[in-house]
Amino acid sequence: MQQRTLGDRTVGAIGLGGMPMSIEGRPDEARSLATIHAAVEAGVTLIDTADAYHLEAAETGHNERLIATALRQLGSAADDVLVATKGGHLRPGDGTWTQDGDPAYLKRAAKASAAALGVEAIGLYQFHRPDPRVPYADSVGAIRDLLDEGVIRMAGISNATVAQIDEANAILGGRLVSVQNQFSPRFRSSQAELEHCGRLGIAFLPWSPLGGIANAPELAGRHAAFQRVADAHGVSVYQAVLAWELALSPTVIPIPGASRPESITDSVRAAEVRLSEDEIAALSAA
Repeated sequence: MQQRTLGDRTVGAIGLGGMPMSIEGRPDEARSLATIHAAVEAGVTLIDTADAYHLEAAETGHNERLIATALRQLGSAADDVLVATKGGHLRPGDGTWTQDGDPAYLKRAAKASAAALGVEAIGLYQFHRPDPRVPYADSVGAIRDLLDEGVIRMAGISNATVAQIDEANAILGGRLVSVQNQFSPRFRSSQAELEHCGRLGIAFLPWSPLGGIANAPELAGRHAAFQRVADAHGVSVYQAVLAWELALSPTVIPIPGASRPESITDSVRAAEVRLSEDEIAALSAA
């Protein structure tokens, strides 16, 4: 698989998004564990999660614990895996999402995530979503403190604007290593952030890179250009989408969600698809 740089780590060009294994419609634990195992065996070395990936209010950290279990089962085969988690976005248990960017809360949440993952220090911790009630600088300041205290090894942000990327990087003293924003063929409003990360050498992690769980099957119909390119290369339309995203910048690392081994092994193969300049331009204009 192609390799990409994320902070001081080298990771596979395709990561695994863990959310579908813990929210609505999630599979049983055995299939989830098999999905994570398949990802690592296929060369995935970045797994994305968050403490808010759960259903019931009492199971905060469900996805983190699931990933920790899977990696323990893999033993030394998982030594190179970087787990990235997030804090500041909450699910009260009624299907809604809320924010809490209070610095004290973020520090407690990070330590709880470390415990859920079974690690002394979190490999990559990202501020999940800005809280309109809390100054952005205060929230990111908590992430800086966690970095300085050694609770986390690397720091990132999610759902951020270009201005917030620059602000966060300044607060972190130039140590911002990742930005995780939504980006896909149907959702391109983060194009400016993707390009800005490329200029700064910061990893850009598109979440829902295939358009989301419900919309991914519609790719072939709603975005026919991707299906045409997929057919020309003899690959799935999902691989064509991920290959296009990889071609947009050397700092892009898509993290497609998966809840079946077959899904993530298909996605991983996108890293070997080479698109021509004309194909990249056609897909970008589609």
